[in-house]
Amino acid sequence: MRGKTAEDLRLVELLDPVAEAAGYEIVRLRLMGGAERRRLQIMAERPPPPGQAEGEMTVEDCSRLSRKVSEVLDAADPISGEYVLEVSSPGIDRPLTRPKDFEAFEGFEVRLELDRLAEGRKRFRGVLAGLEGDQVAIDLDGEAETALVPFAWIVEAKLVLNDDLMKRGAESRAARLSAEQHEQTPD
Repeated sequence: MRGKTAEDLRLVELLDPVAEAAGYEIVRLRLMGGAERRRLQIMAERPPPPGQAEGEMTVEDCSRLSRKVSEVLDAADPISGEYVLEVSSPGIDRPLTRPKDFEAFEGFEVRLELDRLAEGRKRFRGVLAGLEGDQVAIDLDGEAETALVPFAWIVEAKLVLNDDLMKRGAESRAARLSAEQHEQTPD
């Protein structure tokens, strides 16, 4: 899910070590557009600190990773034609692409899209109930039992922007700002 097409997956394979060496994790990579002007979108973050679900990604981080990735892309030239590189944070209503994302955001509302029918449909929306082996558990509205969806069947998963998610984002920002102020205050 971190890459959608075979070309995306090759780019993830090429760029993962670059991001990791710079201190980041690629959350998702997409090469979009036709044969003309394409866009390489990379969502990344710093590895989250212990006890936190998500890492941060500042504008400076985006700039730094963009420079590192550009060096490798210029040398390897894996993309034919012109393209624009866009490096960003995953955002508050982030995509969930790795098993650890599904564990970290347990209890939040999520939308899933599958590559095949399960229980007569491809799209699910509900509260994320974590992972059970290689299956994502989701509590669906109006359903008594937790649905289990194989991770391998998921083509798109994203958190739903709602009050709970906004509150978590505000708390995370407040904690980060408090820590930054504490670091800047002389003893």
